[in-house]
Amino acid sequence: MITRLTEFAIRAPKTVLALAALAFVLFGVIGSSASERLSAGGYLDPAAESAQAGEILAADFGLSSMQLIFAIESASGAMESRATVVAGEIIDDLKADPRVESVVAPWSDAQITAQLLSRDGRIGLVVATLSGNDNEVQHTAEEIAARHVRDIDGVTVTAGGQAMALFEISAQAQRDILLAEAIVVPLTFLLLVWFLRSAVAAAIPVVVGIFAIVGTTAVLFLLTLITELSVFALNVATALGLALAIDYSLLIIGRYREEVGRGRDQTTAIAIAMRNGGRAILYSGITVTIALLGMSLFPMMLLKSIGFAGAAVVALSIVLAITCVPALLAVFGSRINRKPLQESTAAESTPLYRVAVAVQRRPALFALPVLAVLLLAGAPIAGLQIGLSDDRVLPESAEAHRVGDLLRERFDQNATGTVHIVLSGPGANDNSSIGSYATALSLVPDVRAVVSSAGVFAGGQSVGPGDPRAATHYTAHLTVMTPLDPYSPEARKQLETLRNVDAPADSLFGGLAQQTDDAATGIVSGFPKTLAWIAITTFVLLFLLTGSVLLPLKALALNVLSLAATFGATVWIFQDGHLGGLGTTTTGYTGPSVPVLVFCIAFGLSMDYEVFLLTRFTEEWRNSGRTRADSDAAVAIGLARSGRVVTAAAALMALVFAGIATSGVSLMRMLGFGLILAVLVDATLIRMILVPALMRVAGTWNWWAPRRSRSIVEKVRVRAEAGS
Repeated sequence: MITRLTEFAIRAPKTVLALAALAFVLFGVIGSSASERLSAGGYLDPAAESAQAGEILAADFGLSSMQLIFAIESASGAMESRATVVAGEIIDDLKADPRVESVVAPWSDAQITAQLLSRDGRIGLVVATLSGNDNEVQHTAEEIAARHVRDIDGVTVTAGGQAMALFEISAQAQRDILLAEAIVVPLTFLLLVWFLRSAVAAAIPVVVGIFAIVGTTAVLFLLTLITELSVFALNVATALGLALAIDYSLLIIGRYREEVGRGRDQTTAIAIAMRNGGRAILYSGITVTIALLGMSLFPMMLLKSIGFAGAAVVALSIVLAITCVPALLAVFGSRINRKPLQESTAAESTPLYRVAVAVQRRPALFALPVLAVLLLAGAPIAGLQIGLSDDRVLPESAEAHRVGDLLRERFDQNATGTVHIVLSGPGANDNSSIGSYATALSLVPDVRAVVSSAGVFAGGQSVGPGDPRAATHYTAHLTVMTPLDPYSPEARKQLETLRNVDAPADSLFGGLAQQTDDAATGIVSGFPKTLAWIAITTFVLLFLLTGSVLLPLKALALNVLSLAATFGATVWIFQDGHLGGLGTTTTGYTGPSVPVLVFCIAFGLSMDYEVFLLTRFTEEWRNSGRTRADSDAAVAIGLARSGRVVTAAAALMALVFAGIATSGVSLMRMLGFGLILAVLVDATLIRMILVPALMRVAGTWNWWAPRRSRSIVEKVRVRAEAGS
């Protein structure tokens, strides 16, 4: 198929480019509204306990876990007349809005005045629960907050809570992607000019990359028609599309110029470049897709959506590489060959060849220090702590972050830390049993009060009348108020103690502490399946590519080592707070989605380079006498020929991911940093040192495979070459 597409692109390049331009415009129109349909949520397993509790709270009690919190501050005191007037306006507006399910505030609910006033009495909170899904509540929160956030007559009103944080995360992510594209694309072009020594040659990957960005937005819009999609899919998929489009374009241009340097005419050079490079691109794309689809095995929508979006973008990048690149080479190819071509230089005279030979002479001397560094870098993984992300993923200047800091620092009761308990079945409507249960819950350390249908309890005593709305014929709802940060280890310990209190009926726990526990459980349960999927399918694919058993195993082991070092450094900086957390707020835990994103994306990109090198190693080996010396030569020559492209592609990819690393959302900054580090470690320490060292030690065993499997591999190879 690649051969037929290449032949058509060479015969009618202007037609191919005209069709691509038409698709570009169409994709731009389709994708223009993609960002409006993306969700800032999706961190939880829909089948988790907290999600089930949330469904009952919404259906039976009209409550949701999505809160919009207004902080009303006055130097004269939150209960003074001016602050009271402002609070009354907000409360009336909220109660009149059909999207608001409930409103509590010290100005209207005397029973909870103490919990919603700061210790110094200057700040009062209006806490509203909103209806709708993650995407709907963020827009509701933004619209309501816009009407009331202000500073007037000495009274300051700010807005926070989960719903407001979702909106600000979504808005920040969209601003980040626009800024990143505006900076990264021009810098990428300049780096390509330096690398390729031709503005025309540099323009080809950039044009294909821009096509990939626009096409990615269209892909995301189409995906939103069939599934909920995370706003972070926009950042990740766009960066992937740009990086892979440039990556694949570079590979083809490098092979094309290499063939031109050997004296081939333009048409033949393009055909050979597409036959050899196209096969590597196809295998690479499949490998990256395998890793990205591993995220679909986790129950969280955020991970599933990024996995599906990323896989679709990889397919788009492959299509662009095998259609637009040969067409652009057919039109402009002669103009990029006017200067002496570095690709025509003998492999033996290149620096990378000399590095490979030096490593092969003393493999232990080079490999052991590198292994020690990588193992040391990976050590902080042992201290990994999983915690659900909150408003602190935003910059400190963000309004939701400022309100969150107020709640954590100046209030005895953490309005976001409320634990919800849902009882169902026999005993759920027995007020006497519920009262006894609430009394026992109120004796748990750091519980300020328990609100139930049987009464309000504190310290084992009844301190107020019950809420009749907290019980139905089949279910009951208890609210446990606590000052603890719901994301802290203390809150998790308290949650475990609350669960150990005997309940009069079947119980489900909700709230942010339970959500954090559920998120960690979802990650732990999904990782074994993902690891098995990626390991098995990648092994099979690389086995079919190389015909070797050892090379796929070596690739998997080195990738795991590289990723362990990458994530260890990421934990050391962003979780433990070293290097100032690179400008983020350190909370002492890592968001549950980050390990999965870093692992799957970085694994796929590392295998991308591995496929480039293994394809060239295998090509050189099959054309040799297949002795031990030939194995060493295949590695050295392959590294010299493809290593330069891999190094350039890694530098460009690191630049692309730097756009993510500068994000104002710490989750994205952590991901961007992790991907930059993974790409650079993989392209230097792994590919230049450990690969030639280990392949030198293995010798001809690198290419061993069971005799019965060789015929299968040969058939696949012949078919692939015929299809390419």
